[in-house]
Amino acid sequence: MEPVTTSDHQPGPEPIGQRLRRLRLERSLSQRALASPGVSYAYISRIEAGTRQPSVKAVRMLARKLGVSPVYLETGSEVDPAEERELKLAAAELELRLSDDPSGVEQTLTRLVEEALQAGDLGAAARGEAALGFAAFRAGDMPGTIELLERALTRGEPSPSAHPDLYATLGRAYAMRGDAEKAVALFRGCLARLSEEEPENTAAYVRFATYLSYALSDQNDMPGAQAAVRDALTHTSESADPYTRVRVYWAQARLAETQGRALEALDQARRAIALLEATEDTLHLARAHVLAAGILMLPDGDPDQAAGQLARAEELFGPHAAPVDLGQLRTVQARLAAATGSYGEALTLAHRALELLGDADHSNRGHAWWAIGEAEAGEGRIDKASEAFARAAELLEEQGHTRERIETYRAWGRALRAAGREDEALDVLEQAADLAVRAGHGDVRAER
Repeated sequence: MEPVTTSDHQPGPEPIGQRLRRLRLERSLSQRALASPGVSYAYISRIEAGTRQPSVKAVRMLARKLGVSPVYLETGSEVDPAEERELKLAAAELELRLSDDPSGVEQTLTRLVEEALQAGDLGAAARGEAALGFAAFRAGDMPGTIELLERALTRGEPSPSAHPDLYATLGRAYAMRGDAEKAVALFRGCLARLSEEEPENTAAYVRFATYLSYALSDQNDMPGAQAAVRDALTHTSESADPYTRVRVYWAQARLAETQGRALEALDQARRAIALLEATEDTLHLARAHVLAAGILMLPDGDPDQAAGQLARAEELFGPHAAPVDLGQLRTVQARLAAATGSYGEALTLAHRALELLGDADHSNRGHAWWAIGEAEAGEGRIDKASEAFARAAELLEEQGHTRERIETYRAWGRALRAAGREDEALDVLEQAADLAVRAGHGDVRAER
């Protein structure tokens, strides 16, 4: 049948009266034959003429006689508008994960969010905003991520166990913007809800306990981070699923790394890697190799082994890694290049890392500037090296661990001393010593 047209001959929606008449004639039914108790032929005639809107009861009765769904009779679509919106959202989410250029998909999602809000479908609106938030995170846009995911959470406060990625990504975005306090509050809230609403869901509890340990560690609250890891361990049994055990190993590795315990950290990271290798989760496996490489760069680590971990991570990330992941990878590669005397390569990698990270992730940006400081010093450009070390120390003060700041000052002091600038070196090394004393790092000493 030709599409119904408006007075200016542009295609328009088919009114329910015209749809009812079309379906009736296609089935060779008269209005009297279609009538039933409560739905008279005169009532049907008025619906077809467009002078009467059918009741819900009438739509159901007429649809049954016509052999179509009530949704189709009412809307012209076999799919309920809400269900159709969900299908479109699912397709857009999938395309977003697979597309190299997400701009078109993001426009589709934005339109779907607007449609959902107009229809009062807050659940679909939240789902669309969450997808847009994940895309913003992947692109390294932390302010956009936070705005979108916070908005999604206000649409109904979804359960942490049902939407863990939403909470995890928002918490990570907070941390990468240097607001670990908000991440801590978010994850504490998740744990409180899980304890109250789903006390038997130990896998979800462990997941958010480990997230809390990361946030507390980013806040330099080591006792709190240790308590969170212990809490996760008490909820983990030998029969726990592999991902639950991976999260606990990962949390233990990160905690040991922040405290400079390289051997313990590497042992836990390797356990996580071993479990992940039995899965098809190449993304988290790549991140685990980056974690291991960073651990191997610790003073008691083994930089020679770090190169293999980084090469494996590069292979697993593939050609379409998210800027956030690639920025972290390039940062550790830059640190390794600087440590092994490849200063030109270190500078290239570190500056590329800074481009990828943008304004986010002060911690990794601090490490990138640290690598630049080491490389500039190695090339004999001590003034540029001092500027880079100062920038690294500033960023690591905003978001970093005390041990890292101490090591940055020590590297800076060594560079100044090697350049014959003894007075400046002593000033910088004194800052390292003072920081170590205030933090209680008795094993970290300024070099005299």
